[in-house]
Amino acid sequence: MKKRLLFYLITLISTSLFVALQLFDPATIREKLEGRTYDMRLYLKNLVKHQPAPKDILIVSVDEKSLSEIGRWPWRRDVMAMLVNKISEDRPKVMGIDIMFSEKESKETDDELAKAIKNAGNVVLATAFIVPEGKKEIVTPKNIPDFLWDSAFMEVKSVTGIPWKQWSIKAESVIPPLEEFSKFSFLGHVYTLTDMDGVLRWEILYISYGDDSYPSFSLQITRLALGIEMKDVVLYGGSGIKLGNHFIPTDLSGRVLINYRGKEYSFPYISASDVIKGKIDKGLFRGKLVFIGTSALGTYDQKVTPLSANMPGVEKNASVVENILFNKFLRKSPGFIELVVILVTGIFLGLLLPRLKAIPSVALAACFTVIYIFLSCYLLIYENFWINLIYPVFNMLTIFTSQTITRFFLEEKKAHEIKRMFSHYVSPKIVEELISHPEKANLGGNRREVTILFSDIIGFTSFSEKLPPEEVVNMLNEYFKEMVDIVFKWDGTLDKFVGDEIMAFWGAPAEQPDHAELAVRCALDMIDSLSHLQEKWIKEEKAILDCGIGINTGEVIIGNIGAPGKKMDYTVIGDHVNLAARVEKLTRQYNVRIIVTEFTINHLNGMREKGVSGFQLRELDTVKVKGKEKEVKIFEVKT
Repeated sequence: MKKRLLFYLITLISTSLFVALQLFDPATIREKLEGRTYDMRLYLKNLVKHQPAPKDILIVSVDEKSLSEIGRWPWRRDVMAMLVNKISEDRPKVMGIDIMFSEKESKETDDELAKAIKNAGNVVLATAFIVPEGKKEIVTPKNIPDFLWDSAFMEVKSVTGIPWKQWSIKAESVIPPLEEFSKFSFLGHVYTLTDMDGVLRWEILYISYGDDSYPSFSLQITRLALGIEMKDVVLYGGSGIKLGNHFIPTDLSGRVLINYRGKEYSFPYISASDVIKGKIDKGLFRGKLVFIGTSALGTYDQKVTPLSANMPGVEKNASVVENILFNKFLRKSPGFIELVVILVTGIFLGLLLPRLKAIPSVALAACFTVIYIFLSCYLLIYENFWINLIYPVFNMLTIFTSQTITRFFLEEKKAHEIKRMFSHYVSPKIVEELISHPEKANLGGNRREVTILFSDIIGFTSFSEKLPPEEVVNMLNEYFKEMVDIVFKWDGTLDKFVGDEIMAFWGAPAEQPDHAELAVRCALDMIDSLSHLQEKWIKEEKAILDCGIGINTGEVIIGNIGAPGKKMDYTVIGDHVNLAARVEKLTRQYNVRIIVTEFTINHLNGMREKGVSGFQLRELDTVKVKGKEKEVKIFEVKT
């Protein structure tokens, strides 16, 4: 019971810990550990549900080929104007330019690019908002350009109970495109914030600057692609964005999980130099969403995503647009599912594992863990739903591992206890069996049929009076060592020495169906060994010891008996123990060395079908021993 209480305590501590972690969800664990498991599931999703590239989203890329053919980056504004004009000739639905034009170049080239943007009429320009790290209070900026306000949300609503302004991402300054470009285009922020491990998993759909909020670059492109006026876009702070008939749920900070298609170049790419040199089919961009950006390594616009370590930033924006258009964003669980799983699995494992053996425990813990991992993968792959994997799985593994380790140390302690207890009583073979199967070592007391052997030296009193004490002790030690070795040889349990008497039994603590035969064979071996000792003593001109052996079989009480905490002995008590002792005394009267009772003979007869042989039995008498009302038949055993 105490052991189970320890297991329950371990379960309670572990479950409480992971419930607390799930509730507070520390950013370090969420972004460095849980984020990695999310990445692996997203990779699996990409393998299982790989989709063909969308035909309506194209990326015109300033790639390595473009740099080698047109020249080093950045290009002159008149070259960029040529690129914009070439694309707009095909009348795309919208054109997003993910390149910064925040500094003047020359009036001639700047005017040329401004004219190209104006003629296109559907251009979204990337805008850099500067967000300080760890700065909570941001001073409201002054002198915000009027053209920047034109791109802000016109309708912003607060949702009851959501202090969204407290959680929104706030910029302290902005680096907009030049006014001559901005007044003919729409602006969208391109601020990104990676998780602690440097991976970009989230898109920030709006950012706060001053008293206004500004949409992301991708959101602006999608709005134009859907033909929605800015006045028809509604920001519900900390809740979501209404984009015509689309509603995009966000977290408190206005973020959404990006559902990446795969590694880099999962969208159709067209080299910018091919567009400029007219090497593409006419009408290629008609009615399409066209992104203009850089992919060459020297342009330094690469992002680390869950599926790529080198994704061009322009492709990240294209992924967000696709997510909005086809409602493909991933959703993050608010944590209720995980809390239920932690509590339910904690209770089940806490109650069941202490009652199970090792293999069923492993199977149960593995089953619970695998089922939850499979569920988390299924939800992400087929339902676009991310549930936390770390806390529920680690709770299950912690409960299983800690209980297994605790059980190991308890079993180790029990094994040491068994070894300490029985190493003086039984052979090493029996000790190892008891350690392997500790349930056989019932120390609490029970009834069992055993065979008891008493061996006593004949005439020890007169013998000890004739010799010096030192010689008596030396001969006794030599005799006892030989006899005890034989008891262990035949897997007997040495009960005790009583003066010159040896008491041993068979059938406990380990079960021995042939306990009567083992006892008889041990007795015969003891007599044979004693004969060799006598020959040795004769040669050494020493006195001769002889012994008598009595054996009886019957039901006794066996267990650890004595004064708890002081002196305890694993022993047997009962009438059949007394009978064995009385029978041993009869060896002098009948002048034989080994006497067994009819109860032992009956057990031997029951075993004869299994091949018990190798010794002779001779009935001696029917006697009434002291303390017994009923007469008992006794037999001599010899080889």
